[in-house]
Amino acid sequence: MPSMTQADAQGLCSFVDASPSPFHVCATVAAELTESGFTELRETDAWPSAPGRYYLIRGGSLIAWSTEGVADGGPASPFRIVGGHTDSPNLRVKQHPDLVSAGWQLVGLEPYGGAWLNSWLDRDLGISGRLSVRAGDAVEEVLVRVDRPILRVPQLAIHLSEERKGVQLDPQRHVNAVWGTGTEPRSFIGYLAGEAGVAADAVLGWELMTHDLASSTVVGQDASLVSAPRLDNQGTCYAGLQALLAAVAEPGESTPVLALFDHEEVGSMSDRGAFSDLLNSVLERIVLLRGGGREDFMRAMSGSVCASGDMAHATHPNYPDQHEPAHRIEINGGPVLKVNQNLRYASDAAGAAEFALACDRAGVPMQRYVHRADLPCGTTIGPITASRTGLSTVDVGAPQLAMHSARELMGARDVGMYADALAAFLTPGR
Repeated sequence: MPSMTQADAQGLCSFVDASPSPFHVCATVAAELTESGFTELRETDAWPSAPGRYYLIRGGSLIAWSTEGVADGGPASPFRIVGGHTDSPNLRVKQHPDLVSAGWQLVGLEPYGGAWLNSWLDRDLGISGRLSVRAGDAVEEVLVRVDRPILRVPQLAIHLSEERKGVQLDPQRHVNAVWGTGTEPRSFIGYLAGEAGVAADAVLGWELMTHDLASSTVVGQDASLVSAPRLDNQGTCYAGLQALLAAVAEPGESTPVLALFDHEEVGSMSDRGAFSDLLNSVLERIVLLRGGGREDFMRAMSGSVCASGDMAHATHPNYPDQHEPAHRIEINGGPVLKVNQNLRYASDAAGAAEFALACDRAGVPMQRYVHRADLPCGTTIGPITASRTGLSTVDVGAPQLAMHSARELMGARDVGMYADALAAFLTPGR
């Protein structure tokens, strides 16, 4: 069966390498959307009522949709939504980052989300994020990105570790990065201001994070694997984007929507996280611009479905006992339906059926994941989206190893299968 999308492993690698921070994810997605005929809207502006392809960005979150060619269901036409998140666990810059210790100049860092700290040691690190810069009486946002190896978090020598055991990393003391030598601190924000081409004293705020500088690549003797940072959850951002582009090429009975949220890794409680009003407000404005009212919005939501996309745990070959034995998940085995009886995932029988049908239409296999009952299960934007919007929601993903490591691993063939399944989900009835 021919692929429904243009997604492939090399495309994912290029996407990840272009997107070291949530803000850069939004910029990368926006550039591809614009090239495909989408128009950016601002929440403070009046929106056009004419059918079209649109997107908006709120900080590190992005929502895109198309109302072109939707079958005549009136303003109550339902939505088909693929959700995901733009953020990944990493080490982020503190508000007073300039430190010195033992003749070293340091940058103060702290973990963001559930970063697997040992994986960040002894890597060449760059910096990315955004600066808020004074521009007269206003404030402008400036994206910044340094892809040179300016930072490194050094491991303790094995000879200095008790009984040569692995060290226990303290997130307060052991993840600061060296970036020079000397007994006087250097201004890290001043350095980044220079990189961004702005005056140091004009920088009023920042959200800055480290990223591994090694390029994403296809690996394995048969080129069957993708080695890359931030696959959780840029694997979904890329697949969801490709799915949306495929969906708008052949409009159907539902409005396709891509919703990518920041701050999932820290609980989503922000102005642009999945707990915010962002998705609800966008969907309601779409209904209002179709000439509908509150009743039409409630009807549209009642008929809508959301696929919460987040990466899934493949069965680890060195730790198979850490997985539910009856639910083996294979790399390059197809997209994953994620189910948890305690609702750490939002999937229920109805949502599972919707995704199973989508995989069938896309001609790809579907795997079913259940977490071991004696281990704590992670969660996604799925339960949050379901409870905040009332949407029928199903949690899905693509399998990977080394989740939350500075560098992760997934199947090269899974990239296209995941995107195709999401494209089929966005276009029911085709």
